[in-house]
Amino acid sequence: MTDSSISIERICAPVGAGDFRALAQLLSETVEAGEAVSFVSPFSVDDAEAWWRKTIETAHPKAIFLVARDVQRIVGTVQLHPAWAPNQPHRASVVKRMVDARFRGTGLGRRLMEAIEAAARAAGLTLLTLDAKRGGAAERLYRRMRWTYVGTIPRFAVDPDGRTPHDAVIFYKEIGESTRRHVGT
Repeated sequence: MTDSSISIERICAPVGAGDFRALAQLLSETVEAGEAVSFVSPFSVDDAEAWWRKTIETAHPKAIFLVARDVQRIVGTVQLHPAWAPNQPHRASVVKRMVDARFRGTGLGRRLMEAIEAAARAAGLTLLTLDAKRGGAAERLYRRMRWTYVGTIPRFAVDPDGRTPHDAVIFYKEIGESTRRHVGT
């Protein structure tokens, strides 16, 4: 299956009931497939929908939510959340990049990341951070996309089975213009 007929777009509140349900199905299926996206199994579609509603409705005004759609439904998503700290107006975290199992390996994950980086750049952000499960497909993607590896945190979280600990790898990427300033120059 290819992703050539898939569009990537930004969704903003208010989000329609159909989109909430599609996002919930994607999240629930991702967790049930054993992917590390912060939740443990069982994770129902109803629980996932409640999480999506709360997340979108209470998000920072400058948060960005992207979805990938094929002709039938949402098949991927990624989020960007600006840093809350007043001294970090240039920084945001990339979270919850998910791709429907039928579309993994098609380049859709890369397209979502390229789109969120472009959206961040357009929003004036210059530094992005993220974490991923060590040894997973996400880590390999971020390395291929030239994200800078910072380090590994052992036993950072548990897998969706609720028992098996896994390490997290931390990455950052500078985009756009540099925010570095030299004191005294």
